Amino acid sequence: MVSRREFMQAAPLGALSLAGLGLPWAAADAAAKAPRSMQDIPVGKIVSLAGDNVPRKPAQYPAQLAEIVGDASGVADSYLAEGAVGSLEAQFAKLLGKEDAAFMPTGTMANQIAIRLLNGDRSRVLLQKESHVYRDEADAVAVMNAINPVPVDGGASDGLYDAVAAAFAQSAEKPYPVEIGAVSIESPVRRLDGAAVSQETVSKIGELARSKGTGMHLDGARLLLMYGNKDFDLQRYCAPFDSVYVSLYKYLGAPFGAVLAGNKDFVAKARLARHVFGGTIYHGWMAAAIASKTLVGFDQRFARVHAEAERLLGLLGAMPGVEVQRVPNGSNIAFLKLDERMATGLRERLLKQDIVVGAVHEGRLQLTFNETILRKPVTAIAAAFSP
Repeated sequence: MVSRREFMQAAPLGALSLAGLGLPWAAADAAAKAPRSMQDIPVGKIVSLAGDNVPRKPAQYPAQLAEIVGDASGVADSYLAEGAVGSLEAQFAKLLGKEDAAFMPTGTMANQIAIRLLNGDRSRVLLQKESHVYRDEADAVAVMNAINPVPVDGGASDGLYDAVAAAFAQSAEKPYPVEIGAVSIESPVRRLDGAAVSQETVSKIGELARSKGTGMHLDGARLLLMYGNKDFDLQRYCAPFDSVYVSLYKYLGAPFGAVLAGNKDFVAKARLARHVFGGTIYHGWMAAAIASKTLVGFDQRFARVHAEAERLLGLLGAMPGVEVQRVPNGSNIAFLKLDERMATGLRERLLKQDIVVGAVHEGRLQLTFNETILRKPVTAIAAAFSP
């Protein structure tokens, strides 16, 4: 009979190799040494500081739909007409202060249809050079709509107004002036760490655009993440825009979808364009029902997210080896500059407390706040950062 210690000393094998042989005590050793991962945490307990959305598993959707829908009748839509889709459209139109809204299967389709309709027969659209429309929609403005995108500087800063004004002036230069049909503004801007264009800048650009007979489109995929920002009023923010797009899946929990809002004539044309481009899918009620449910009270909940995030950043900033770096005009993203002692083993320490973060890159960690921050006291979250 060979003891475990004698076997280990005699054989040039580690515990992981022994686990492969099916020896129970070796498997237990291997499991004890395996690092904890996000998959080891019950999804309802995860505090995720690494994304806009609340983490979900595919298997959750059927149960969630069954709970929301129950035995209710009139939920199903037919080719995106009536049912939960129609209810969601009315819900968003009222929320954004617009006359009507149309369900869209994707945000890219919402953006492209809006720009197409606002431009009419004019050949140029102004947009931020960091915008999703310009950087992430595969030249759809030019390919699908035969419109020339004109990228401008300024990002989400107050300098955006000057850049837009300069682009208008340049396009008007003789002998070959070109009319601008639309200004498309993304806010918050994903590629600028969630920075948002200020109300003042939005209003000024809107006044300039109206003076030129130019339409205004808001790519507000992440717009509702601004709830809780100082002086933010959703309808006032949307007022300068002829059309507004909001995502349904980035933080409202739907598996897909978007809404595009505007006046009744614009939305009627948007629905027709959606059909022309093959976007009138047979059913959208699954996404609409989930988004509609999540939307109720979202403003209050996300205001709490902002407040708790500020408390957490205050606690973290008081720790040795941590410097908090906020995003100017930010929405739900901040950064931590960490010394080596704090950065070493951070993700593993946090995972032990059911907290998920991204990778530390060159001593810098991005924190993205969502509703999961409300699952644990921020004092406990901050304590988990300590080495």
